[in-house]
Amino acid sequence: MTQASATPKATRRQHDREIVALAVPAFGALVAEPLFVMADSAIVGHLGTAQLAGLGIASALLTTAVSVFVFLAYATTAAVARRVGAGDLQAAIRQGMDGIWLALLLGAAVIAVVLPTAPSIVELFGASDTAAPYATTYLRISALGIPAMLVVLASTGVLRGLQDTKTPLYVAIAGFVANAVLNVGLVYGADLGIAGSAWGTVIAQCGMAAAYLVVVVRGARRHGASLRPDALGIRASAQAGVPLLVRTLSLRAILMIATAVAARLGDADIAAHQIILSLWSLLAFALDAIAIAGQAIIGRYLGADDTDGARQACRRMVEWGIAVGVALGVLVILSRALFLPLFTGDSTVKDAALPALVIVALSQPICGVVFVLDGVLMGAGDGSYLAKAMILTLVVFAPVALLVPTLGGGLTALWAAMALMMTVRMLTLWLRSRSGRWLVTGATR
Repeated sequence: MTQASATPKATRRQHDREIVALAVPAFGALVAEPLFVMADSAIVGHLGTAQLAGLGIASALLTTAVSVFVFLAYATTAAVARRVGAGDLQAAIRQGMDGIWLALLLGAAVIAVVLPTAPSIVELFGASDTAAPYATTYLRISALGIPAMLVVLASTGVLRGLQDTKTPLYVAIAGFVANAVLNVGLVYGADLGIAGSAWGTVIAQCGMAAAYLVVVVRGARRHGASLRPDALGIRASAQAGVPLLVRTLSLRAILMIATAVAARLGDADIAAHQIILSLWSLLAFALDAIAIAGQAIIGRYLGADDTDGARQACRRMVEWGIAVGVALGVLVILSRALFLPLFTGDSTVKDAALPALVIVALSQPICGVVFVLDGVLMGAGDGSYLAKAMILTLVVFAPVALLVPTLGGGLTALWAAMALMMTVRMLTLWLRSRSGRWLVTGATR
């Protein structure tokens, strides 16, 4: 049965199967990523407070650095999926190799910057005299794993573009287990302390990158794709990533402004803000899994010149985003009294967090639409619009958030500003999706 002749019900079932097949493994892989940091924290925490503080600073720096380069996954997914839709698997894998070579170049550049400047970077972030040496040690060693981390991002994009989210899940699980085992062995068995934790993580990351490369290289040989670096292809991958980099930096700026404002509200408010932000990030994993499915599915439909299929898939994924958002919002409302005691026993912090959690819950359906349409437009290669829309969102959010301490609105007002930010994103993305300008077909955009 073709897309055109299928009944609406049959078409919905087809899209549902595709979304679930891609989104569920993607969700598992997304959840596995923060478990690396949690495992490191649990193991290093028993060494002492100074070591744990050093790990916290270094991990925050490394997480920020890697998140900036997440465009390696997003841009590669869209580009590869288009070529898959066009039926040219050789070109799809060749495009993926360009993204991987770009990841290696960027990783080498980051190492060249971080190794000599690690002490200064740690000092800039306000590490105490006792924590700074541990943060520097962990940062310098872990920086050696950044090329592998970026290769993992690019390779994940390749496999997602090839409509495979199961392999990244298996690699993520294996990487998490290896990381935990290596950390215990090197920190305590070899008595290397925090350096052992860093080396364990680097080895696990290199193993993950190697596993991805084996899969990609096999695919390249099977379809006759060249493995050699191609300057024009690498440049094209970088150019496609620039708008997504701007988008990511704008989003990071929004989150940094929100944290800075919360810090000005007082200790109880910043503590409550960090708890809520952790929950907000966790909820985002479920919604981001649908967005990842959107990147792969939309890219494939547009590569196959099927605009009707792309529109219908977009509509169905938005329905999924709203439904999951409603479910998550209800879950937050019902569990908020149980959730907060896991993080704090301070009644002042709880009182500050409770009304803000209600806003987070009510805004989840909006978040669902935002994440899905973000993924749809990424899959369409519409990075330039996403960058402009996020800059506009930053321009709207910043003055509103910065006025919160002056107007005395407290943490509830700050999270109302966050909800406003997501609403602005939803409107900009919805207008673009309605316009149809993102429906550019062909193997390349």
